[in-house]
Amino acid sequence: MSAGAAASGAQRDAAAWVKARSATWSEWLAAARAAPARSAGAQLDVAAAQRYVEQYRALARDLATARQLLPGSRTTAALEALYLQAHAQIDRAPRWSPTALLTLLRDEIPAIVRALRPTILWIAALMIVSAAAGWWLISTYPNLISLIASSQMIDDVEHERLWTQDLLNVVPSSVLSVAILSNNIAVTLTVFCSGIFLGLGVCYFVALNGLMLGAAFAFTHQHGLAMGLLKFVLAHGPVELSVICIAGAAGIALGESLLRPTLPSRRESFERTARRVGRVLLACALLLVVCGCIEGFISPDPRVPMSVRVVIGLGYWCVMLLFLSGRLLAWTRRGEDPAP
Repeated sequence: MSAGAAASGAQRDAAAWVKARSATWSEWLAAARAAPARSAGAQLDVAAAQRYVEQYRALARDLATARQLLPGSRTTAALEALYLQAHAQIDRAPRWSPTALLTLLRDEIPAIVRALRPTILWIAALMIVSAAAGWWLISTYPNLISLIASSQMIDDVEHERLWTQDLLNVVPSSVLSVAILSNNIAVTLTVFCSGIFLGLGVCYFVALNGLMLGAAFAFTHQHGLAMGLLKFVLAHGPVELSVICIAGAAGIALGESLLRPTLPSRRESFERTARRVGRVLLACALLLVVCGCIEGFISPDPRVPMSVRVVIGLGYWCVMLLFLSGRLLAWTRRGEDPAP
């Protein structure tokens, strides 16, 4: 048999094989197109999932055959695209499963926080320096308090009353907690999102918060109310200020991804960084939920002694450190296979 006849026979065999398998490929293509809608709605049962995996294996065999019989053809290219789509549908982590959520809280968020630790320390140092500057500014120039505090707050302090004393008389603790929680989350998101301005927005908001904190303590100290303000903020303040520093560090990472992109384009670098550090906001939100409850039920209550506030404030701050380091949920690793 001549070479031409052999080649012609191979082409006929390839064409017959494609014709025989085309109906099956059409069914697989329809199933692949319906997969996104199915994943957003009802989940597959075990039998349907097994059939999908078997189709995936058969598709891999057909792709190998097509690469041998029809290299570089449109049929092979179409099968490669279909194979990649099927692989993406099978090889993906389940969404919102208890295991995925546990992995996020126990492993992923602590890993991100560890990577952000140097930036968090710098942000905390900026806040401390800003607070010291606010204290010095109001201690040296008391009249400048009008630039920071409202006239009602200034009038209350000058009459030896803290603006926090009547919070429980105005609204119930439950309503106050919700209002405080929403405000704290809004501030945290603002600090985080301000990182898009090349990180300068984070520095501005963190410095402003530190300046206002130091100025408030200096002003109340001048009227003998600094201990009263400390008593109010001690139970919730350590974690609340720490969350602002963490959100600020995450925002700085956003700005850095634009200044020094690690991917070919700044857009890709920004999107990847936003997806990664954005997970820290979940931890911040969880921490702020408890802060809102403390600030609504405990901080404004004059019946809670100072010693209890110290225990709550420092204790919750230690719980936050354990959580962000991954040690709080480390016990859940018992029974799991050790990492290779």
